[in-house]
Amino acid sequence: MMISNIHHEAYVWIWLPGSTEPVVAGKLERDGEDTVFAYGRQYLERQDAIAVYPQELPLKGGVQHPITGLRIPGCIRDCAPDAWGRRVIINRLMGVEKSGVDVVDLSELTYLMESGSDRVGALDFQASPTEYIPRQSRGAALEELLESAERVEKGVPLSPDLDQALFHGSAIGGARPKALIETDNTKYLAKFSTRNDHYDVVKAEFIAMKLAGIVGLNVAPVKLVTASGKDILLVERFDRLRSNEGWQRKIMISALTLFGLDDMMARYASYETLAEIIRTRFSKPEETLHELFSRLVFNILTGNTDDHARNHAAFWDGRSLSLTPAYDICPQGRAGGEASQAMLISGENNLSRLAHCLGVAHHYLLNKEQAHAIIDHQKITIESHWQGVCDVADLSEVGRRYLWRRQFLNPYAFEGLGKDADV
Repeated sequence: MMISNIHHEAYVWIWLPGSTEPVVAGKLERDGEDTVFAYGRQYLERQDAIAVYPQELPLKGGVQHPITGLRIPGCIRDCAPDAWGRRVIINRLMGVEKSGVDVVDLSELTYLMESGSDRVGALDFQASPTEYIPRQSRGAALEELLESAERVEKGVPLSPDLDQALFHGSAIGGARPKALIETDNTKYLAKFSTRNDHYDVVKAEFIAMKLAGIVGLNVAPVKLVTASGKDILLVERFDRLRSNEGWQRKIMISALTLFGLDDMMARYASYETLAEIIRTRFSKPEETLHELFSRLVFNILTGNTDDHARNHAAFWDGRSLSLTPAYDICPQGRAGGEASQAMLISGENNLSRLAHCLGVAHHYLLNKEQAHAIIDHQKITIESHWQGVCDVADLSEVGRRYLWRRQFLNPYAFEGLGKDADV
């Protein structure tokens, strides 16, 4: 059996703000190594048409090429699966005997067309410009999703039923096993542990996300559940809005796309540059800058060094950008005291030290006293609520000792901070 897995074109369907049904916005096509885009004439004639993202794909006629340095527009790449979703797709395509699939043939267009339709943001990709057919799976129990994720991790082909169970979440970003579920009229991203975890990553992320909300950050709601004796983190999706007519979708743009970078250039991404973008392009810039500074401080205080540019994002409503709730705040394993953030803090510096945050507080429209107050508040709040949140997570005593003063409130974070260095 041959699988038609090589895609050279795709029609881009978009959920306009407030809508529960998609419309065709334009067409993607392969052009050598690049993927180009053109808006459809009928879409351009709509009174409510908006640009997918005006810095890359302004609302105008004609073929539009990716900006310099990119092979595909970043706002389109934001909708494609990352490491985990690609593993699911490869498992499905390679798991079929005599499929004729070569992994080198799997272009971005192929990943877009072979992944589930309930992807992040408000775009989807179809073979037809007139008929929208969502790629979705039947509802699956968490136990089935766990079994599917474990088989993908091991490189074992999925059965058709298990493949369908995991397919729904194949377009979601990130490297760790995950799936999408819907329960009680709420959509969740379910995140699983892996067989290589050397500490309780699922509970650690739950604790960090709960503490983030307690210190006052705008953060995605989370809850911890179990299936087959294993912990699963459920993260409420903030790119979906339930209405009487159905689900509305919110357009999302990653910080990597805001920077005009791709994954190969992500090392150049910086909080300083993101602050500049917020000052010039975002609604409520002062409030948003204070929030971003607070997130940077919290990442350092909780050992979340995986704060790369795809783990920051903005909503785009056709008029302005606004910061999404925080997500993927997960303490990372560390062997020693020193640590570095995934994004630069200032200049070429990314060392995970709060003193560096104080030095750039003015970029966030904060003076040093205000910045100090944010640091002090977060430190005291984390100390006060640590045991209580760990109790909610039912984290073992060994797990608490592993995370406390190693990831959470690591002494290295306070070096050079004067009186606050004594932790």
